[in-house]
Amino acid sequence: MIYLDNSATTKPHKDVLATFMLVNEQYYANPASIHRAGVETNALLTKAREQLASILHTEEKNILFTSGGTESNNAALYGLAKSSSFRGKHIITTEIEHPSILEAVKRLEEEGYEIDYLKVDKYGVFSLEELREKLRKDTIIVSIMHVNNEMGAIQPIKEAAKIIHDACQAMFHVDAIQSFGKLPIMFDGEDGPDVLSISGHKIHGLKGSGLLAFRKKPQLKPFIVGGGQEFGLRSGTAAVPQAVALAKAARLAIEGMPAHYENYKRWSAELHLFFGQFGQDVYVVSPKDGAAHILSFSVRGLKGEILINALQKRDIIVSTSSACSSKQTKTSHVVEALNIDSRYKNGVLRLSFGANNTDSDIAAFKKQFTVVMKELKGDNTQ
Repeated sequence: MIYLDNSATTKPHKDVLATFMLVNEQYYANPASIHRAGVETNALLTKAREQLASILHTEEKNILFTSGGTESNNAALYGLAKSSSFRGKHIITTEIEHPSILEAVKRLEEEGYEIDYLKVDKYGVFSLEELREKLRKDTIIVSIMHVNNEMGAIQPIKEAAKIIHDACQAMFHVDAIQSFGKLPIMFDGEDGPDVLSISGHKIHGLKGSGLLAFRKKPQLKPFIVGGGQEFGLRSGTAAVPQAVALAKAARLAIEGMPAHYENYKRWSAELHLFFGQFGQDVYVVSPKDGAAHILSFSVRGLKGEILINALQKRDIIVSTSSACSSKQTKTSHVVEALNIDSRYKNGVLRLSFGANNTDSDIAAFKKQFTVVMKELKGDNTQ
């Protein structure tokens, strides 16, 4: 099987799995306990937090472990909104965010918050000028994903941060779930994000692991309360094996990022040329200067499900543009926002590369896709 759906989830790295098993077997005590076993487990948790803080250029106390990307995004939106409502109730995001952001702001809107959505161009990128125009003194949160999960658009995060910080006191939250480990993203002085969301299973880590990281001391109202773990911001017995495995996955991702990026860049360029051979039958949705590990395309007049089934019969695994909405029949909100020609709207597929992919995988995809196109469209593709 050739797996090209790494933006949905990745296969855990064998060293991450080994770390997870070792911690479960030897450091299973509750890290909040004061006995020796608890102290040793807590030391391991602290070390994992320190390692992640070092990677992200922040302090250990600014790392909050979560169960994954959705919780991180929800915690950022709800927690920041509730802790900052005395300054205002205005929130800005984009129209192509992940559902874990869009559904969160919808709920906040029902509670009296005002939401503004930035539009995107045909390349999936929002306008810095529109951001500047929409910022107000009562704006409390701006939430923008770094890399779009469906088609790979890269947003101008550093430029946006400067505009936001110059205009008001809003917290700038960045969903870095699709970019961390593939592109540089970290805290970089005042001209960077204030809050980052990261998910373990997107970087060959484990499902059920993630983090919310802050540039400065978190000003967050917790929505999970109880025993006061995670600096009082997320109660519940700490999942130490997941946290340590996440730190391991993050280190491996950062170490391997330069080499993997070169592969992704080469494969993306190769596939852009390949799809061009099919003329108007294939439309490449992803911009050439987008994130190299995500490439979305569409076949004119064919539903994505038909293409997925045809390819998986040949052991090629791809997905529709978003795994989170792949079982829904409606057109993706990202596809709608891009104003794609109606002939291509229903056939958008996403290829997404990971650390385990090879040149032979890409060659096999090209070969099998050509066969599928001949079967479904006939020999006269143009």
